[in-house]
Amino acid sequence: MAKRIDVNNLNVYYSSFLAVEDVSLAIEPKSVTAFIGPSGCGKSTFLRTLNRMHEVIPGARVEGEVLMDGVNLYDSAVDPVAVRRHVGMVFQRPNPFPTMSIAENVLAGVKLNNTRISRSDAEDMVESSLRGANLWEEVKDRLGKPGSSLSGGQQQRLCIARAIAIKPDVLLMDEPCSALDPISTLAIEDLIQELKNDYTIVIVTHNMQQAARVSDKTAFFNIAGTGKPGKLIEMNETPVMFSTPSERATEDYISGRFG
Repeated sequence: MAKRIDVNNLNVYYSSFLAVEDVSLAIEPKSVTAFIGPSGCGKSTFLRTLNRMHEVIPGARVEGEVLMDGVNLYDSAVDPVAVRRHVGMVFQRPNPFPTMSIAENVLAGVKLNNTRISRSDAEDMVESSLRGANLWEEVKDRLGKPGSSLSGGQQQRLCIARAIAIKPDVLLMDEPCSALDPISTLAIEDLIQELKNDYTIVIVTHNMQQAARVSDKTAFFNIAGTGKPGKLIEMNETPVMFSTPSERATEDYISGRFG
């Protein structure tokens, strides 16, 4: 079930350093939200707060709320591991487990959660997840081969299959195409459009054209200078952001005048 996320007054720290300041925004279910902005403005840091991945860095913490369908993910009673089951993540570089086969890679998250699963259920899950990632037809005859034997674009789709195998509600993607060629990028973009029928998707991208192509809403982050915190400048429907943004800084960034 795709879920809605509401972020209220979120501050993100690394020890005493304020990395992202006072972000409030809403992410709609079954939609694609893109985060854009110059390097170092806190896009990826903020993305990682949405499934508490930020916390794995020593000294990292947040103030404020991240609500998923009204439940605060940072409530003391909430288990961060459970959060990551509901909010999956796909990273910048494809990272299949090199010693595992293609099939084992798909099942890795399920096994990590100690879910007992019969062989026939496992086979069904491998097929449905690879079909969901538009990879089944390309790999169905070599499921026992290492995940690392695939091309870069296929490896990234394998990582997406691994992420959706645990049936999350939300899928976070941190520049999922930055290491890929244009044809593989197009395959991932097409896949994102299909996946939003079932998931809430949030993507960080440096590629402005990609944000314009795949997202329903776009959020622009910026930074006043080195050592200053990243801030959300504005967020709106993507066509509005790319044609008539309300802030001059957004217009300058989108038109390539800086960033």
